[in-house]
Amino acid sequence: RVLASREIARRNLRSARWIDRLRLLAENGMRPMALPVVGGVFSAVILFSMFLPPVYPLRPLNSADIPTMLTTTAILKGTAPVGVSDSDVVVDVMVGEDGRMVDYTIVSGPASSHDAEWQKRLENALLFTVFTPATAFGQPTNSKKRLYLDSSSVEVHG
Repeated sequence: RVLASREIARRNLRSARWIDRLRLLAENGMRPMALPVVGGVFSAVILFSMFLPPVYPLRPLNSADIPTMLTTTAILKGTAPVGVSDSDVVVDVMVGEDGRMVDYTIVSGPASSHDAEWQKRLENALLFTVFTPATAFGQPTNSKKRLYLDSSSVEVHG
């Protein structure tokens, strides 16, 4: 029994020595190499990323959007005789899906714009104004249009 226990102890000691040797080899061999390996990988990534052309999408220098026919704005078809005032009037008109005025906001106008008669004439002129409705993916949609009205003509801007 004594011989058997000594043999078991010797085998355990031998396997412990093997694990200790492997651990010592890993620590002494890997620690000095860890910093240069990590530094080399990091510098290689930085250098390659500097010399490769960017593969991510770049924004164009100008901010103008390329027009497509997926969406269109409302277009003025016809208007009633304007004759709203003797001076210029700027009106933002909400155009519905049917091409008719839904609502309006007076952006600038004469001092008489607070007059009820003047506003009634403006509303009548806008009610009889017809637009081609704006479209989004081919379907009519609501939009906003700015009208510049004066006594003789109508100008339409975006």
